[in-house]
Amino acid sequence: MAFREVGVHEVREVLRLWLRGEGLRSIERLAVVDRKTVRRYLDVAQGCGLARDGGERQLCDELLASVVERVRPHRTDGHGRAWAVCVAEHEQLETWLVKSGLTVVKAHELLVRRGVVVPERTLHRYALEVLGVGRSARGRSTVRVADGVPGGELQVDFGRMGLVFDAEAERNRVCHALIFTACYSRHCFVYLTFTQTLTAVIAGFEAAWAFFGGVFATVIPDNMSTVVDRAHATEPRLNEGFVEYAQARGFLIDPARVRHPQDKPRVERTVPFVRNSFFAGETFIDLADAQRRAVAWCSGRAGMRIHGTHQCRPAELFTLEEAGRLLPAPSGVYDLPIYATAKVARDHHIEIGKALYSVPGALIGQHVAVRADRALVRISHRGVVVKVHPRAKPGARVTDPADLPAERTAYALRDLDHLQHLAAGHGPAIGAYAAAVLEHPLPWTKMRQVYALLGLVKRWGPERVNSACVRALEAEAISVPLIGRMLERATESTPAEPGTPAAATPAGGSASRVITGRFARDPAEFTTTARPRPQRRAPRGAQQVPDGGAA
Repeated sequence: MAFREVGVHEVREVLRLWLRGEGLRSIERLAVVDRKTVRRYLDVAQGCGLARDGGERQLCDELLASVVERVRPHRTDGHGRAWAVCVAEHEQLETWLVKSGLTVVKAHELLVRRGVVVPERTLHRYALEVLGVGRSARGRSTVRVADGVPGGELQVDFGRMGLVFDAEAERNRVCHALIFTACYSRHCFVYLTFTQTLTAVIAGFEAAWAFFGGVFATVIPDNMSTVVDRAHATEPRLNEGFVEYAQARGFLIDPARVRHPQDKPRVERTVPFVRNSFFAGETFIDLADAQRRAVAWCSGRAGMRIHGTHQCRPAELFTLEEAGRLLPAPSGVYDLPIYATAKVARDHHIEIGKALYSVPGALIGQHVAVRADRALVRISHRGVVVKVHPRAKPGARVTDPADLPAERTAYALRDLDHLQHLAAGHGPAIGAYAAAVLEHPLPWTKMRQVYALLGLVKRWGPERVNSACVRALEAEAISVPLIGRMLERATESTPAEPGTPAAATPAGGSASRVITGRFARDPAEFTTTARPRPQRRAPRGAQQVPDGGAA
């Protein structure tokens, strides 16, 4: 006959019936316990001081514990016969489990082949306690962490749902759910997205604050790259963009450790619930339709169910104890900035958001940190803000002249006035000649010629170039290569031919100097006078008649 362990409640019933005056046969029938077992418990109970006239108050927990301890069989080592079999097979089990790396299930099969019968559960306990092999060999244990104060913590995690039609891409795409679970009430919110970028995560948080009606004091996210740049058990490095968002909304960040789901067990248990209860078996038109139904599911099916832990409806418990303790919900749209690292190019500019922004010239070739929001672009180098520009649209360029070298500012900005002022500084004729060169429908196309003229000044000196410009202006010859040839041949000082009339002064030239044209002519050469008409010869044989005579 198999051994049946008698429960404590059955022992209590046996002793209670005996105190009421029942006999052994009656107790056996009423308590459904063998008569020999009844006699054994009664003898031990009387030995512990149980008296029939003492009443049922004697049946305290201490008395029952003493009776049960004395009646039940004792094991000297705390284990039974199956454990002794494992001890006898210790060397073989150590070879299989420790040295060969076999599983406990495989070792149990090999023992059965050898005719050794041991319960698999006993073998698991022996492998864990003696050999240090098994599921809990690391000595890990878990405890239930307190839920904290209402409105104190919100756990966040991503979960893969399935395929949803993307109207923009016109194809099915994998949809992920950003799941938010309140630690105290277990009230949850689901935000569906195709991507896991910082923009999508912040959009999910903004939707969560609107759903909950406020902001939780602490957020416990997973080690998603949009939140944690470098994971660490005690000192994780958080993403700059998400940290700034948390500062703007007023909550703290306490990321979970890598591969430690017990750090956020509330949301870990919610992920399969969302996948199986909300998403599985459903058909959605697109992502917008799925999101509308997700919000309804969070308020209805998930929010109004009886939760197995606190035996309350999460939505009702949240409204009753958590909603009033949250931080105020955001009133405006968050301006998500762009964070980037850019290298300063040789043209003193960086590219951010498909627009160009100037940087001081001393940083050419260096990497700078950039933060660009809707209004401003802040450029920092080694923690120091070196430049602030207004945000420009894609394709535009924002250049501060102070960021460029002084000698290149006019060229870069096409500053014609500054360029002409530089030329005039070397001599009045040089300035007048530069003005004549720039007198063009597209003056910036002639800037290189003016720079070539300034190069001649550096090579030959301002006096000679000024003299050459005087002579060229007198001849109305606007050609910088001509000035160069005059300087090479030293003909800039040769006087002009006398008697040439004066020409008009060119734009930008000196009003006191009269400029004569190279191809000017004396006005008398263009004067016409009446000449006598030649007589017509008479035909041969005809008589000539003088003018006015008769034939």
